[in-house]
Amino acid sequence: MARTLRRAAAALAALTVVRLLLAAILPLTPDEAYYWVWSRTLAPGYVDHPPMVALWIRTGTGLVGETALGVRLLGPIAVALATAMLADAAERLFPNQRSGLIAGALWNATLLVGAGSIAMTPDTPLLFFWCATIWAAVRIASGAGAGWWLLAGAFAGSALASKYTAVFLWFGIGIWVLMAPDRRRWLRSPLPWTGAMLGLAIFLPVLIWNADHGWVSFLKQGHRVGDWRPERALGYLAELVGGQIGLVTPGIWVLCMAGLISAARGKDAAGNRAGRVLVLMLTVPASLVFFQHALGDRVQGNWPAIIYPAAILAAAGLTARRWRRWVAPSVGLGFGLTAVVLLHAVTGGLPLPARTDPAARQLAGWVELASAAEGIRQRENGAYVVAEEYALISELAWDAPATMPVVGIEPRLKPMGLAPADMTGRVGILVRAEHRGDEIDPETWSAAIPLGFIDRPSARGTTERYRVWRVIGRTTGATMPTPGFVVRQ
Repeated sequence: MARTLRRAAAALAALTVVRLLLAAILPLTPDEAYYWVWSRTLAPGYVDHPPMVALWIRTGTGLVGETALGVRLLGPIAVALATAMLADAAERLFPNQRSGLIAGALWNATLLVGAGSIAMTPDTPLLFFWCATIWAAVRIASGAGAGWWLLAGAFAGSALASKYTAVFLWFGIGIWVLMAPDRRRWLRSPLPWTGAMLGLAIFLPVLIWNADHGWVSFLKQGHRVGDWRPERALGYLAELVGGQIGLVTPGIWVLCMAGLISAARGKDAAGNRAGRVLVLMLTVPASLVFFQHALGDRVQGNWPAIIYPAAILAAAGLTARRWRRWVAPSVGLGFGLTAVVLLHAVTGGLPLPARTDPAARQLAGWVELASAAEGIRQRENGAYVVAEEYALISELAWDAPATMPVVGIEPRLKPMGLAPADMTGRVGILVRAEHRGDEIDPETWSAAIPLGFIDRPSARGTTERYRVWRVIGRTTGATMPTPGFVVRQ
């Protein structure tokens, strides 16, 4: 067994190195560039999410510089650590079944982790701290010292400071504790309460920031609750299920569902009672909420990612021969699909139309776009390049030539503390995606002259086309940071 563990550790280390290499060579996606902007103006909160992703990016860029690897550095490392935690949790829940090795293999073979470990988004720290909280909870359940409650609280608080969906982690752990007398007795000790207070203290700055900014972040996320559009519900539900099967990969998704069904039925194959309740409480409540949301609106594919650490544990607890035979081909298929997706991201090798290729739309042509915009700015004697969309302006800032001043006017930039950029009476170059139309806001621009279009290229043609105007401003925007500078003065 020790030899097998050494081989598994070596394989995980090699996989982590490959992921770090891919993190270094793949261009940043628009969302990653946006979160990098956050990292240059650290704050206890932002309009979209809590601040943990910005802290992780700031740490990575502080270690290896303002590069794609710097932005993503902690992602592959966190996945490796989370794998070890899930493997240990599985072994403690389902001993003597090689469940730790199975959990680690299943987790890494998902597209969710295989591709997600390379991109730096709020889900990256969220899933790490989610796995870490499960690890601590399983240690507590298996009789480890009560001091593990402090770690569990710190991890759960850090998850909540990563993304608000971590509230399901708190809810699930709480219900898990309350559902059995032998676990309720833990509440007579001060340590669980101290751990909870530690977690809430970690999250407290996010609450204070929201209170100081009109609860903008909570309102932005909360507006999604309660939608009801029955005429679209079937399509949204089909999209939700299909997306999850693709994200987790088909074989592993089947194993996860089989494990959860086994846990719900109370079968020994799903582990002891504490393990069964834990995996159910960390999957079922969130799944029901996402199901309800799909009755009225689209569920983004990454939202349900939080259910899979526990679902992987449930899958690892399956002992029936028919399911064990399913593991190896499912892991092989998962790694194969992930390899195809990543290889296409690097080479653009799949014959997909440029405008519908998801990899090209996220990764291709940003440097060329920024260079073309700078060329037009210099030709027109403009003082700045400006955009209205957070994703576009973040990519322009990340890929800006050294000479290009970049200004953003997207409303969500205002609470970030970026240096103001006075555009009043000054000539600039406005870049806007063609699909957004050609209507110019007279309150923002006193004059606007169309200059034509810029194409953002990929290996298979134009990925997206952008309209360009020579504008004269009548308001103030935000000075965007660019690599190597906190803000461009």
